Amino acid sequence: MDIEYIVVEALEEGVTIMGMTRGKATNIHHTEKLNKGEIWLCQFTEDTSAMKIRGKAKIYTKYGPVNSNETITKK
Repeated sequence: MDIEYIVVEALEEGVTIMGMTRGKATNIHHTEKLNKGEIWLCQFTEDTSAMKIRGKAKIYTKYGPVNSNETITKK
């Protein structure tokens, strides 16, 4: 199994990361709170199919970095 990892860097106090479950119903199964400057390394697993990030953060993925406070537009 090829497991996906992401790194979340908090750009402000109180960034919240929620891990969401797989299955018929999507539920929050894990929550983390980061302060400015903290970094969290996390992965998608058999139980975690999505993550919700609330607050200003930079997310590093194998596809490149994304800021949570910016709108992504297609070019």
